Amino acid sequence: MKNVTFWPPGLPQHLALPRTSLYYNLEVSATRYPDSIAIAYYGNDITYATLRREVDTLAGFLQSSMGVTKGDRVALFMQNSPQFVIAFYAILRAGGVVVPVNTMNLLEEVRNIVGDSGARVAIFGQELAQGILPLLGNELTHALAACYGEYRAVASDLPVPEVVAAPRVAFDGVVGWQEAMTADAKLEPVTVVADDLSVIPYTSGTTGTPKGCMHTHASVMHAAVGSAEFSRIPKDQVCLAALPMFHVTGLQLGVNAVIFGGATMVIMTRWDRRCAAMLIERYRVSTWTAIPTMLFDFLAQPDLDRVDVSSLKLLTGGGAAMPKAVAEKIHALWGIPYIEGYGLSETIATTHTNPAHHPKSQCLGVPIQDTDSIVVDPESLRVLAEGEVGEILIRGPQVFLGYWNKPEATEAAFCVVDGMRYFRSGDLGYVDEDGYFFLVDRLKRMINASGYKVWPAEVESLLYAHPAVQEACVIGFRDAQRGEGVKAVIVPRAGQEVDAATLIVWARQHMAAYKVPQAVEFVERLPKSGTGKIMWRELQEREFADATSTAG
Repeated sequence: MKNVTFWPPGLPQHLALPRTSLYYNLEVSATRYPDSIAIAYYGNDITYATLRREVDTLAGFLQSSMGVTKGDRVALFMQNSPQFVIAFYAILRAGGVVVPVNTMNLLEEVRNIVGDSGARVAIFGQELAQGILPLLGNELTHALAACYGEYRAVASDLPVPEVVAAPRVAFDGVVGWQEAMTADAKLEPVTVVADDLSVIPYTSGTTGTPKGCMHTHASVMHAAVGSAEFSRIPKDQVCLAALPMFHVTGLQLGVNAVIFGGATMVIMTRWDRRCAAMLIERYRVSTWTAIPTMLFDFLAQPDLDRVDVSSLKLLTGGGAAMPKAVAEKIHALWGIPYIEGYGLSETIATTHTNPAHHPKSQCLGVPIQDTDSIVVDPESLRVLAEGEVGEILIRGPQVFLGYWNKPEATEAAFCVVDGMRYFRSGDLGYVDEDGYFFLVDRLKRMINASGYKVWPAEVESLLYAHPAVQEACVIGFRDAQRGEGVKAVIVPRAGQEVDAATLIVWARQHMAAYKVPQAVEFVERLPKSGTGKIMWRELQEREFADATSTAG
């Protein structure tokens, strides 16, 4: 029985969810609030009626011209924009399954995800063409390119990112967005139910290969609606959608929860603190989900005292712990707490969050509606008492079905405790006397850089492609700005010469920016176990110990 001492007053512990598709949420909101603003984008307002009409148009084009049928995976490789939202719901309306791709991924990373998911169609932002064009005629049969600037208001005084101001570019063999939106395509009916697949976000693992997390319409619905209900987000919220929509948190709280309520999302394609301030003032933004580094930058504005944020009623986040001093500054300046939460790709975002009326700092919060979470000994699976550190397990409607085409990895991700099947988070933590969960360490080998999960084995796999790298071990180091940084410990290949700067430049050309090592150490040998396995934990512990002694 979960501790409910500080459960939000008046909130049921059971969430009655509609057994419908995610697209139906848009249909309902567009029917109820046709003239309400669904999307505000650099001065251009898009109503719910217009949004649904464009979603249906694109869905018909996907069916008739790109052959998308029920169950087909479609890669969505795009930055925050109206086109991302339109494409996401159009894929679902056509009966397809969305495969969101991190926009920082480079060609080989995109190729891995497209190939593993079996996606034959991709919808992408034109600035990301280098990650898609080489796949056409091979992994991909069809591609559609979007120019974000076609949806902005040209006369707006808002600071517009270069990628949004850029003119439209045409690519051979690629359909342009406007061509698709003006095509006379018939929209065919498709029967989609709650238990059908809807989204497959990819998360890498200890093996270094990306794994697709299979989510249904029902699992996505629970996390989106449940987190909004738990935090008492009003149906008429105005949400600043600044977190990446390809990431489960930005997708759920910035898009899906907003559309379910018929509310307004104020979209930022790229983070800009001055633009964020102007948008909050202009649209009277009431909810904002932001990672700590985003808020560090926002709070550092020289004219912060002149920014009117009085409309903000709820400020949430996660991914990395918010320093207590910064949380206290936010509360002193704005009169609202920073509400921290917790979730994973495997749970399509929220499983735990802090009650808005009684939050605790640097805390994951409590399990939301219909969600059970326990802490166990990771070896024996014995349930631990309050205050004892162990692995956090999760059970609830938002938990994924498993990893796409990876039955062994799926089996390893779950365990049975007291007859109940739980997802193993790989995170170590404890529960306090009030039922709040706290994160202590990670059981899985992972680096948390500004909220982005970096899986060392994946970075190592990419580093091995460099001719001068004989062996590589990737670990984390303490970074004041990012929380953790990425460090590569390298054994150079005999007869090959490479320095740290050169290797880092090479890495930038072969992996997403957040995965690139900021530090490189060359050694003669790496510590290994009796079976020849690299003892990464020894290097990691030594790194943190050295940092502590230096700081002392």
